[in-house]
Amino acid sequence: MMNFSRLSRTTLSLVLACFSATAAAESRIDRQTETAVPRAQNLYGIGIGVLPKTSGSDEYRALVLPIINANYGDRFFVNALQAGAWLVDSDDQRLRFGLSAEAKFGWDASKGDRTRGMQDRDFSIFVGPLLRWQTDYGTLNAQWTTDASGNSNGQQFQLQFIKSLIRSPQLRLNGLIGATWNSQKFNDYYFGVRSNEVTANRPFYRADAGVEWQAGLNGVTPGFRDHSLLFGAFVTRLSQTQNDSPITQTRMQPMAYIGYSVPF
Repeated sequence: MMNFSRLSRTTLSLVLACFSATAAAESRIDRQTETAVPRAQNLYGIGIGVLPKTSGSDEYRALVLPIINANYGDRFFVNALQAGAWLVDSDDQRLRFGLSAEAKFGWDASKGDRTRGMQDRDFSIFVGPLLRWQTDYGTLNAQWTTDASGNSNGQQFQLQFIKSLIRSPQLRLNGLIGATWNSQKFNDYYFGVRSNEVTANRPFYRADAGVEWQAGLNGVTPGFRDHSLLFGAFVTRLSQTQNDSPITQTRMQPMAYIGYSVPF
C-alpha cells in the first residue's frame, strides 16, 4: 500500500526545492542595470527633461514628464517612455525576450529656426521585440521597433550596454553606450525636407538610412525619507545622413533630465 505520509513529505520537499531554485535564480537579476536608470524598487514621480527643439537643433525645450520605473509581477514593466511584457525567460531570468512599446517625441516646426514653415513631425509609438541579456559585466539590450502610428512608417534597431559604475546607499550610477540604426523612412520623416517645404535657404533633402551613437550617465540618490532624486545626461552623435540635412544645426545632440520619485 502506498505510504501517503511519505509521499506528501516527498512532494513538499520537491516543491520547496523548486521554490528555492527559482528564488536563487531570480536573485541573480541585477536590479541596478535592469534599466538604464538604476533601480532597487518601483519608482513613481515627476521630472523635467531637456531635449533639442527639433531634429538636429542647437536650441532646447523643457518638458514636464511623469516618472515611472517599475515591474508588475516581474512580467510587465514600465520604464520612462517604454512599456512592455517579458514573454520568455532563461531559468535564472538573466536572458529575457519580450515585446515593448516606446514613445517618440515629434516637434513643432514653428519652434525651430530652420524648420519654420515646415509641417510638424508628430508624436509616434514604436513597437517591437526586445531582448535583454544580463552578464557579470553589465546588461546588453537589443531592440527592433517599427512605427505603429504610421507617421514615418520607419524602423529602428538599437543595441545598448548598461554598466554599473557606483553602488552605494548614497549613490547608484549607471553608464551606458549604444548604437541605433534608423531606416530610410525614419530618417526622412524626421530629417528630410519635402518638396512643399523648400525655401531659398532650405533645399529639398531626402535622408537615407544611418547609424547614430549614444553615451550617457543615469543616477539615483536618496532624498527625503524613502524618496529618490533621479538625474541623467547623455549625448547622441547623429549619423552622416542626419547631419547632412539642411535642418540640422549640430551633429552632437545632448539631452538631460532631473526628477523626484517615491517608492511604491
